[in-house]
Amino acid sequence: MSDDLTPEQTCRKALAVLDEVEKAVVGKRAALELVLLGVLAGGHVLIEDLPGLGKTLMARSFATTLGLDFTRIQFTPDLLPSDVTGAPFYDQRGGDMVFRPGPVFTQLLLADEINRTPPKTQAALLEAMGEGQVSVDGKSHPLDPAFVVLATDNPIEYEGTYALPEAQLDRFLLRVRMGYLPPTDEAAMLLRRLDRRAEKVELARIVDAAELLAMRASLETVEVSADVVDYVVALVNATRAATQVQVGASPRGGLALVQLARARAVLSGRDYVIPEDVKAVAVPALAHRITLRPELWVRRVSADEVVASLLAATPTPRTLPRQQDAVAGAGANAASANGTGGAAPSRAQEPAQKSAGAHR
Repeated sequence: MSDDLTPEQTCRKALAVLDEVEKAVVGKRAALELVLLGVLAGGHVLIEDLPGLGKTLMARSFATTLGLDFTRIQFTPDLLPSDVTGAPFYDQRGGDMVFRPGPVFTQLLLADEINRTPPKTQAALLEAMGEGQVSVDGKSHPLDPAFVVLATDNPIEYEGTYALPEAQLDRFLLRVRMGYLPPTDEAAMLLRRLDRRAEKVELARIVDAAELLAMRASLETVEVSADVVDYVVALVNATRAATQVQVGASPRGGLALVQLARARAVLSGRDYVIPEDVKAVAVPALAHRITLRPELWVRRVSADEVVASLLAATPTPRTLPRQQDAVAGAGANAASANGTGGAAPSRAQEPAQKSAGAHR
């Protein structure tokens, strides 16, 4: 079997991962899909919600099904940067200073309640998240290529917490909120717990780290038309021009939108991006990257609401890529020259038909 995967193969594996994780995390398919999109896109995910909603369970479940080494750091006010990255120590046997790796040297890191530790320790993750390496005493130590951070942020009990600075928030590819379960799903969760007669859910490994990297690589074959790129740029610029926004999304926000849209296209069984892919990930990808004006806090207007309103106000391009337009135009000219007219459908129309099917 080749190490390369097609988007279709990635889609099958990703759906199998979601189905397996859903055995443990009940009724949160949309949130699970967003987390998996972030992992497939090679980014880090911030899970922000109330206690007891399954944030830690979700991270552990993804680590198991993706076959990744898992490490959990419980962030506390007395946590030091060296407790995260590691530190050199004196080896008495060799008489040398030896670097002892910290818990960040793993494949899936759960940064639990990341807002409960001081900014100096939070900043210890910046280089690891942004560059995939840790620098200690002037020497760089590379992290695993599959390295991903799932961080949880408790939005209540603000006393004794430290809000994440904008520089670190921008390192997260997207922010996910889970919310409470509907009564029917909550009843189903309780019934599952009673039926299995055990606290933990045993999950199967669906892929391993090498397959995950191949799944990420397959996203690079997904087509993004110029119209969709212009749409992404228009959305990012709308956050900068909005009167409600003090600081708009950075160019990294546009890159995040494109990669997440590619991942969603693959999860939908397509090898090309449509505007609906961008719309589905715009709020999770951009809302945490903007800073609202102070008066909006008094009016209880959230960044999610602002991005959603900008999304609704930005014109949506056609779903037919320009490349296919050119092929269709060439086919029509050839048909006219051959005297065949428009009797037979052009093959260039197939992506448009697929897109129409995606809307249904």
